[in-house]
Amino acid sequence: MMNKSKLTAMSLVIALFLVSCAKNKVSIDKTTQKVSQLMAKMTLEEKIGQLNLRGTSSRVKGALPEALKQAVRDGKIGAFLNVMNKSFVAELQKIAVEESPNGIPLLFSRDVIHGFKTIFPIPLGLAASWDVEVAESSSRVAAIEASSYGVRWTFAPMLDIARDSRWGRIAESPGEDPFLAAQLAKAYVNGFQGDRLSDPTSLIACAKHFIGYGAAIGGRDYNTATINKELLQNIYMPPFKAAIDAGAQTVMTAFNEINGIPASGDKKLLTGILRKQLGFDGFVVSDWNSITEMIPHGFAANEKHAAEIAINAGLDMEMTSASYEKHLKELINEGKITIKQLDFLVANILRVKFRMNLFENPFVPEEHTGNLYAPKHLELAKKAAIKSTVLLKNNNNMLPLNKTRTVAIIGPLANKPREQLGTWSFDGDKNHTVTPVTAFTKENRSFHFVEGLNYSRDRSSKNFKKAIAVAEKSDVVLFFGGEEAILSGEAHSRADISLPGAQEQLIKALAKTGKPIVLIIMAGRPISLSNIIHEVDAVIMAWHPGTMGGSALHDILYGDAEPGGRLPVTWVKTAGQLPLFYNHKNTGRPAKPSEFVHIDSIPIGAWQSSLGNTSHYLDAGYTPHFPFGYGLGYTKFAYSNLKMSSKKMTDKESLTVRVTVKNTGDRTGEDLVQLYVQDLVGSITRPVKELKGFQRVSLEPGAQTEVEFKISVEDLKYYNSDLTYGVEPGEFNIWVGPHSATGLKSSFRYE
Repeated sequence: MMNKSKLTAMSLVIALFLVSCAKNKVSIDKTTQKVSQLMAKMTLEEKIGQLNLRGTSSRVKGALPEALKQAVRDGKIGAFLNVMNKSFVAELQKIAVEESPNGIPLLFSRDVIHGFKTIFPIPLGLAASWDVEVAESSSRVAAIEASSYGVRWTFAPMLDIARDSRWGRIAESPGEDPFLAAQLAKAYVNGFQGDRLSDPTSLIACAKHFIGYGAAIGGRDYNTATINKELLQNIYMPPFKAAIDAGAQTVMTAFNEINGIPASGDKKLLTGILRKQLGFDGFVVSDWNSITEMIPHGFAANEKHAAEIAINAGLDMEMTSASYEKHLKELINEGKITIKQLDFLVANILRVKFRMNLFENPFVPEEHTGNLYAPKHLELAKKAAIKSTVLLKNNNNMLPLNKTRTVAIIGPLANKPREQLGTWSFDGDKNHTVTPVTAFTKENRSFHFVEGLNYSRDRSSKNFKKAIAVAEKSDVVLFFGGEEAILSGEAHSRADISLPGAQEQLIKALAKTGKPIVLIIMAGRPISLSNIIHEVDAVIMAWHPGTMGGSALHDILYGDAEPGGRLPVTWVKTAGQLPLFYNHKNTGRPAKPSEFVHIDSIPIGAWQSSLGNTSHYLDAGYTPHFPFGYGLGYTKFAYSNLKMSSKKMTDKESLTVRVTVKNTGDRTGEDLVQLYVQDLVGSITRPVKELKGFQRVSLEPGAQTEVEFKISVEDLKYYNSDLTYGVEPGEFNIWVGPHSATGLKSSFRYE
């Protein structure tokens, strides 16, 4: 039966705090003592000041406003965001440490999401790499570059599980699977924060958005999420737990409400789950104005009420809005908030500043240049783009291309250096971007280039004839399409996720030339391809690949590199299937191929019936276009000889699963071997499959290897309806294969 934890909530918090302190080489006694001594000297106004995160425009010209400098001088600001002028950073910090009452240093923050100057693929693209080294190296490079500007806090990683491609912020997501997301979460935190928080190149990470933001109704940003308590724990919580276990120092609340309560005012989330269950001992920051946005939510009557709710919930620092600054002193005088509560919030913030050694070293070292766009940084960005790129279709081995063939480069994203960087790349310089056209030119390839469309949403056909003309005199068409960067990210949800503008029309016109077409997509989400998939011979998903995307794609297209990505989200045929995800539940009437009835198969005047009696759409069926974990390479692999160390498993021993993987193609290649588990019967219904492991193997032609996985009791545990965490006796299925929709199958019993 399920095993309940023997630790009390308080002992768990203490234990995890000790682990966190040890990880960051911080003495709990010394840090606590320093915080206590400092707070004893602070006035009420200074304490409130530490809770204020203030922003400036990163494009401010001239001098800093005197009022802003005076607020720092008075100790009324604890942190800044978007101060990107190095001299401004130095000036504000100098005022804070030399002129404010207790010399408390400021903390400077920025949205450093997938790179700072050197831009890596968008996070959904990085998730497609299924590679923790790629995730860690991308965030380490970002930290090195950003910290040279005085930025020591990033609002990343975004860890929202996303099951709906209409949602604009799926571009920032680690995908739909909690296991993969948890692996990436740990890697991102380790990369951003480095080995020591006191290192001048360390950025403290911010796990966001706590929690359930990716479950917004209809994929509409900022919208309501309804998530039952079991789903919250089993699906949405694991990546946050992994980030906190890895030592993430801050957490950001979500904009939306969960089960009727806005996240920024939910005490059960911020105190009960985050601090007591997960043992978090850093500080919580609101998202932009999310405290005062509880007013339009209908949860707070006014700013003062919003501040009261947020503080009682356990939210430490307020971003941009000023409800704490304006009303906290009054709330204390009225007895609605206690000094003890305030001190708890302030201590959380100061503790992190001491861990970062900001009191001793508040300024950027003169020798710290950030090595912006260093060759090593660019090399890692190119590697990340190659690892993130997913080959979805490759009819008749269209790819890799013969290097002697003349190509037509067509499409609105073939030479758009800014769009290639993707959403949330504020500091990337388009002048450093290597586009496909740039890369092909540098490599002296024989190609003709016509955009055909000026931008992704362009509906004009005036340049179609030029595009068709270059296609007709070329051997193959490379069509670079997708979305401009602005079409994904925050507040950029789409109801129709097909190629925007006249891209589909241009592709169909090009197909009439009879020339083979390779479609390369740059986008912040999976794109519905049902209208054009049969018009193209190959499809590559490059996401928004970042600074070195053009070089990466050139090497992939010509076979100098292999597309290494696998889908981190289910790719639907049409937006009408959403939300769709591989780890769904069965119904009492699960869909089956033998019972599916397509809309075109229904006889005219048919007698009213249930048409198969299973859960499906008449027009779109029940399967996606491409399943979670899917991706092709330039060779083929065969799986055989699935073996298990036992058909029974207990708490005392793990289960070993082995499978033979053979390269049956004619060139060296890599495959991502994936392990899935199904708990057949539970006290609450269980998913049809859950990812529990993955390994990348590289094999020469004809070579084979045995891949081994370990399944422990921890891999089988889940939260039931009582929120008891454990595993129940029963039967389990396992699959090992190249993606979630196929694989060799076996079973075992847990006793």
